[in-house]
Amino acid sequence: MLCTGNAARSVMAGAVLAETLPPDPATGELPVAVVTAGTHVVEGQPMSRRTRDALASVGFDAPVHRSHQLTDDDVAAAQLIVAMAGEHVGYVRRRHPEAAGRTVTLRRLVRDLPSGPEPLEHRVAALDLAGVELEPWEDVTDPAGGEDPEYVACAREIATLARQLAGRL
Repeated sequence: MLCTGNAARSVMAGAVLAETLPPDPATGELPVAVVTAGTHVVEGQPMSRRTRDALASVGFDAPVHRSHQLTDDDVAAAQLIVAMAGEHVGYVRRRHPEAAGRTVTLRRLVRDLPSGPEPLEHRVAALDLAGVELEPWEDVTDPAGGEDPEYVACAREIATLARQLAGRL
């Protein structure tokens, strides 16, 4: 999960997805590793009170969190990079062009990713993400600088989207 500062949107999306994904029945572990990062991060910062309270308002516990700058290793290891806005997809396309075909906004992914028995990488590849033109409707509004209501609205939107995504992964 990728946003700008790895302080609100990606943290919320990662927390909701990690709690919503059903564990593998054989192992009891999550079927995917959920990692959060940012494109322009002050490394190691804790989650803000507003982010933590907004997550709690939609029924999720805030994980222990320290902000993390997206690294080459993160990109190489990721089967899918889910961005909170088009600017984050653009960042990955510029800095890591090899990952353009597996980088997408959360809103577009929820809209376009089909469910099914095929492996996730095949379903993602079929979306031809590297060639997708980014559109304004794809952005989840950044609550940074806002008050509690903006954070809660963001958490509600992300919780809805992440739950929908969990059902398709």
